[in-house]
Amino acid sequence: MRLTVLGCSGSVSGPDSPASGYLLTASGAPPLVLDLGGGTLGALQRYVDPADATVLLSHLHADHCLDVAGLLVWRRYHPHARPGLTRVHAPSDAALRLGVASAERGGEVDDVTDVLDLRPWVPGETLTFGPVTVEVALVDHPCEAYAMRFADADGATFVYTGDTGPCAAMTTLAQGADVLLAEASWTDAPDRPVGVHLSGTQAGVLAREAGVGRLLLTHVPPWTSIDAVVAEARAEYTGDVHAVRAAEQIELAPATARS
Repeated sequence: MRLTVLGCSGSVSGPDSPASGYLLTASGAPPLVLDLGGGTLGALQRYVDPADATVLLSHLHADHCLDVAGLLVWRRYHPHARPGLTRVHAPSDAALRLGVASAERGGEVDDVTDVLDLRPWVPGETLTFGPVTVEVALVDHPCEAYAMRFADADGATFVYTGDTGPCAAMTTLAQGADVLLAEASWTDAPDRPVGVHLSGTQAGVLAREAGVGRLLLTHVPPWTSIDAVVAEARAEYTGDVHAVRAAEQIELAPATARS
């Protein structure tokens, strides 16, 4: 599997990056897009035809799904877009929330089923995309939100937290993963709200307790120091810690291949 960072700016798009969005590719699997925040549809076009992608939405805050409205336009009006539906796995209220975002008038809900095949997440269910499997866990965030765990035929495992506060479900899903892509939206402080985001410290604790092979940090807002977040994570986790950047590509190999 290969991970391409379409955007990694937390909460809003930033001066150097779109908001949250990642492209996961593997031989024999369709392109998998993990979240589609503001600006990521443009970045996606550098790598694949958006009409060929399957979209996996961790949750429906705007910085993770805003460009689905643009994807609707692409599917409906691109003169050479292939026929068929774009498969979208998302929280249970996706039809309503995405429909409101793309409606022609206030108070209306756009029927997106002409171009999107919306499928609600089912915690504990394993989905298969060619050689890649995906399972999700419901995590701790103000709206319905999911973390995702991917595995490929070579045995590589990759976990994406989406947005979450510390919770047992997140630690369980991440157990033994080769690579953990964890949000780290702020530095650690006692007055941070519970059940919203991870600090750099909490991301490091998650990586240590789950026994992951490598920690990638993401979702750092433009107003937060990336260096400070990385330093916090390194104080808690002795493995490799790296803050991703837009357009970066990362090969996701199993631990045996890295050693």
